[in-house]
Order: sequence, then structure tokens, then C-alpha cells
Amino acid sequence: MDLFEYQARDIFEKHGVPVLAAAIATTADEAEKAATTIGGKVVVKAQVKVGGRGKAGGVKLAENPQDAREKAGAILGMDIKGHTVRTVMIAAAAPIEAEYYLSILLDRSNRTFLVMASVSGGMDIEEVAHTAPEKLAKIPVSAVDGISLAKAKEIVAAAAFPADVADQVVQVLLKLWDVFQGEDATLVEVNPLVKTKDGKVIALDGKVTLDDNADFRQPDHQSLVDQDAENPLEAAAKEKGLNYVKLDGQVGIIGNGAGLVMSTLDVVAYAGEKHGGVRPANFLDIGGGASAQIMADGLSIILGDADVKSVFVNVFGGITACDAVANGIVQALELLGPKATKPIVVRLDGNNVVEGRAILAKAAHPLVEQADTMDGAANRAAELAAK
Repeated sequence: MDLFEYQARDIFEKHGVPVLAAAIATTADEAEKAATTIGGKVVVKAQVKVGGRGKAGGVKLAENPQDAREKAGAILGMDIKGHTVRTVMIAAAAPIEAEYYLSILLDRSNRTFLVMASVSGGMDIEEVAHTAPEKLAKIPVSAVDGISLAKAKEIVAAAAFPADVADQVVQVLLKLWDVFQGEDATLVEVNPLVKTKDGKVIALDGKVTLDDNADFRQPDHQSLVDQDAENPLEAAAKEKGLNYVKLDGQVGIIGNGAGLVMSTLDVVAYAGEKHGGVRPANFLDIGGGASAQIMADGLSIILGDADVKSVFVNVFGGITACDAVANGIVQALELLGPKATKPIVVRLDGNNVVEGRAILAKAAHPLVEQADTMDGAANRAAELAAK
């Protein structure tokens, strides 16, 4: 989960990273009040989860509260790379003397952590990385050892930070490691990390990505979810513990095992080409040991998707026996009652397949039909969706 800048700033402050006073506003009136409280010059910053805000006009300096009101009014409602600005952060302005860059991230390719640091921070850091890579130090960090004081000093030296700020940057780096480790993050970035005219080092902008797989350790992170952007179906599926991703097609997909579901998406997409370009509407893996209740939960989520015109249930019985899947389908349809109006094509194979097919045949629900093969079922589901 990517955080908004103001959320990253609050987490930084929680862990002792030096930041400036700030507040959020969703209206011009709130922006004016926030600027009055902070005092002096402020920066009005669009809160969107995309880069390039400054170049798009989403970051503006305000001389006073009235100016902050006007700037916020201009920024709120803006479209920045497809993201609508609903919130702005009002932050104290800083007299910047130099801009630096620091980040800690998960380096998946090398199965370790990586720190990137540069004395050439700011809006053009991507250009620096591309045209002058020697100005961007990249230091691997052991997941076992982490960032100690000695390691932090090594990183700061490798990036050639000036001597007058080196000790402060070391301390910031140690605090950022606390954020990275303590919040179960996969990315912590400060750009820019600035030196002010009075010699202080401060994090002016932050980006944090949290690992959703660690949610069980981080109950407080639920409050950071962007409710406006979250797909309601994905949110409902998450509450039920389902591995669900909304796509833009018309055939709902349920399978057991990520590999089988991925191949089912491909087969449906291929079959859909013959039926007007019908495509998969979702990814839903009910897992290897799914119960009838999980099957029912998954089917209810998919049938609640207005984009779905048909459903393809593709299960190879292993740990998940086919009779449990069949019972789940029957149970879900009973629970949904008249709300269930979309045809369902079921392909069962493997453990207890005879029993599973018999259960569906006995139920004889008018929406359900069975298919013997994966290709045949995909073609039929696509055909029904096209109709």
C-alpha cells in the first residue's frame, strides 16, 4: 500500500525523523485555517499517489493564509496523471540551501535491502540516476544486520555528503531504518532531504510503501487505507480473507491455486476473442484448502460485480475436494437468492469429482451448467457473457 505524503510525514515524525509542521485540508477554508495555525510562508501540496506533482502545478508556495486559500482552491480538484486531488497538505516553508536524496527499499532481484543516496536530490532525481549514475550511491543492506551506526556512516561516505551535514544525515538514515523495519515497509524515500540555511537537515517530502502481507502485525495501518480509491469489491474480499483482484472484463473467475487461476485468465481471454473481445473480470484464488464457506464468499463477491456477465468456476480437486466446492456453489446461490442472476459455468476435476458433479446435478440450479474440459468451459463462459 502506497501512502500519501502527509501519511508518510506523520510516520516519519512518529519515528523521530526531522520534519516541518504540517496539516491537511480538503477545502480552501481549511487550508487558510491551517496556514494561519502554522504561520509564515507555507507550501500547498497536492496529495496524490503519483510523481511529478510539482511540474504539474500541484505544489505552490503561499505567502500568507489568504494566499494559501487561493492556492489550495486552485489545486483541489486538479487532475494529475489521472489522479484527482481531494486533499492538500499545508506545510511550513523552509529556506533551502541544498537538496539531497535518501531511500531504503526491498531489492527483490538480489533478495536483500538497498539504500540509495545522493547529494543531487530534488525533482530531477530520476534524470540524475539516468544521466549521472555515479552521483547515486547504491549500498546493499543485509536483512539480518540492518543499518547500524557504522553502516549508516559507510552509506553517507559513499554518497559523499558534505562534512557539515554528514552526522545529521547519519542520524536521519538510522531513523528511516526504524521506519522501514518498524512499519514493515518495502520502500521509504525522502526527496528532497534538505539542508536549511541555518544548517539543519529536514525531510521535506516522503514516500512510503507498506507491505500488505504484514497487516496482521500492523493493525494501525488499516486507518491509512485510501477509502476513496479502494475498489469496494476488493475491500469486501479482503475482509473475507480472499485473494481477489478486480479486472476490467466480463467473465468472473474462481479457481483454486494461483497457477490455475492465472492459466484460466489466459484461456478465457483467448476464448473471448471469438466472442467480441470478452475478457476476465477478476482474479480470485480460493486456495488449496478452501471450505464451502470460502467458495460461497468468493461467488457472492463476483456475482455482486456489475461488470460480470457470466462466471467460470475452474477447480482441480486436491486439498480442496470437488464436493466441498459444489456445496459452496449451492450454498452461495441459496444465500443470494434472487440476487443471483448470472450464468455460472463449472468445471470440476480431481479429488471427489464424481461426488461434486452429482451435487450440482441434483441441485439443478437454472443458472449453473457443467463442462468437462477447461477449454470448453472457458468458451461457454465467454459465449454466455457475450450474450
